[in-house]
Amino acid sequence: MRKLVMVLIVSLLALPQLVQAAEPAPPPVSAETAVLIDVTSGRILAEKQGEKKMRIASLTKIMTAIVALEEGNSQDIVTTSDKAYAKEGSSIYLKRGEKMKMEDMLYGLMLRSGNDAAVAIAEHVGGSVEGFARLMNEKAEYLGMQSSHFTNPHGLDDSNNHYSTARDMAVLTAYALRNPEFRKIVSAEVKSIPWEGEKWERKLLNKNKMLRLYKGADGVKTGYTKLAKRCLASSASRNGQQLAVIVLNAPNDWDDSMSWLDYGFSNYPLTEIIKDKQRMGEEKQADGVLAYYSSRSFSYPLSEEEKSLVDVRLVRNINQPFLEITLGTSVLARIKLTMEQETMAQALSNRFTSNLESFIRTMLEGM
Repeated sequence: MRKLVMVLIVSLLALPQLVQAAEPAPPPVSAETAVLIDVTSGRILAEKQGEKKMRIASLTKIMTAIVALEEGNSQDIVTTSDKAYAKEGSSIYLKRGEKMKMEDMLYGLMLRSGNDAAVAIAEHVGGSVEGFARLMNEKAEYLGMQSSHFTNPHGLDDSNNHYSTARDMAVLTAYALRNPEFRKIVSAEVKSIPWEGEKWERKLLNKNKMLRLYKGADGVKTGYTKLAKRCLASSASRNGQQLAVIVLNAPNDWDDSMSWLDYGFSNYPLTEIIKDKQRMGEEKQADGVLAYYSSRSFSYPLSEEEKSLVDVRLVRNINQPFLEITLGTSVLARIKLTMEQETMAQALSNRFTSNLESFIRTMLEGM
């Protein structure tokens, strides 16, 4: 049986192996429930009663927007029905019968929390509010939001059957933020949209003050009703990492969100574990070597303590060799490997180059 020679050139494993002290607990928050999530990986970084069922007010519109973007067409023309016209609560003051492009309706939905826009969008995409609610619940089921149920597209307190959890809303928010159109809408501080029959446009100022209060903030949605109290979904990006935080029934929602975002960026930075096309190992052959290279890069949010606990294992099977990346007993990723035939001279050169790159990265990370 041919001998498999592992060349461990994983930059993460070259980091100092001293186990650091446990990371501090997240700062206390006023919110009844809260969850902090890394958007790309979906990893929950902090949680306070995250699975408690709660009213979510206008955070509902995160689901409304992503369902509309995926099931509808942002260039469609939406007509304001009698039911959408003058809908109670926050509004963008749509006129009865007013026509507007779906994209502009979505800005009105997410920046000014227009309940009239929510109903108009729901009727256009789902045929009715009830039909759209079915689409919302189907999306929730698809995303594994097991403790959520939606009855309307706006979040007004019209039913005890309309609820979610901070954890479910974090999962939804991370999913929605991976959609480029959604990201563009929720990150806008100001947007002008048409106003049919008027000489001027509607100028929408985003209600989400986080965009002005917190460096790197790039979304997502405010919410308030008398029963739900203050709710907020926030996102921010720093050093290539995007985090999102959900706070429900939070008297100090802005401060809560900023302190947990600071905590996440400080204690769980995005750490590159595997580089794209990184040389991971080789198998000796009669006329040279068969070298293994990663097919993509992989990064993950890790505390200092966790960095020394990550394991990278090369797995050879008949169909396709792959890397298995684990943290303790949890599998973080499985990454396909490509195989290349190399002469001994090529192997020595590539091995030296890979080890040198790994050494340089380790030195830079330690500075």
